[in-house]
Amino acid sequence: QKVRWSSRAAALAAAMAHRKWEIFPGKMRFCCNGRLMCGKDIGVFVFCIVLIIIVSGLFFGLVCPYLAANLSPAVPVFAVVLMLLSLAFLIRTGTMDPGVLPRAAGLEAEVNETGRNVTIGEQGPTPSEGYTPPARTKIVTIQNLKGTLEVEQTLKYCFTCKIFRPPRASHCSICDACIDQFDHHCPWVGNCVGRRNYRYFYGFLATLSLYCMYALAFCVVHLVLLSKDAANADFAAVIRKAPLTLVIIIIAFFAMWSV
Repeated sequence: QKVRWSSRAAALAAAMAHRKWEIFPGKMRFCCNGRLMCGKDIGVFVFCIVLIIIVSGLFFGLVCPYLAANLSPAVPVFAVVLMLLSLAFLIRTGTMDPGVLPRAAGLEAEVNETGRNVTIGEQGPTPSEGYTPPARTKIVTIQNLKGTLEVEQTLKYCFTCKIFRPPRASHCSICDACIDQFDHHCPWVGNCVGRRNYRYFYGFLATLSLYCMYALAFCVVHLVLLSKDAANADFAAVIRKAPLTLVIIIIAFFAMWSV
């Protein structure tokens, strides 16, 4: 028994010698000395950022100068604001903790697995006693702040994290972690959407939708103005004169449709 607890103490001391993100058992990726947390599919997240920057560069370099000179100088200003907001919400959503619940370790994991109340210094179940699988659910009673209302809530057990998950929490198989108030794993942001980054994710959806509609509308205006400048030339002639404007329209349409 002493050998068993000395090994546990050694493991605990080794864990305390490292920061939590260095020994994180899930599939999350950490950057900047643990200050940024990204999902496993970080490549799609980077691709999304690069795609927004490239399409914005085409819009600002080909469409905005013409519209600023012939329509209003405010057109590129609002476009820059929407682009920066979209990128800010995207980066914030993809690089922050979505609400990862810590896994059980040590005595907590042993109690959850065996269903026994284990105290320090007590030896766990022997092989002759057999293994008691953990219960799949546990019912807890929740009281309000005044203690006048009691509600029973069923908690589900996660066999990977060895914890009873709170309501609306779920285990993400891609990140290999339980996420509080889990909504879904979004590959475009490369991260889960949960309790802590919910507002930033919907901010990204809102600003990106507005930005796509804005770019699409003014690209159409750009083609119409080019047609008038060319003495009402046909559509094919206008497209040959500004083919990348049509490319921006197609990309903005599919991006807005996917959002």
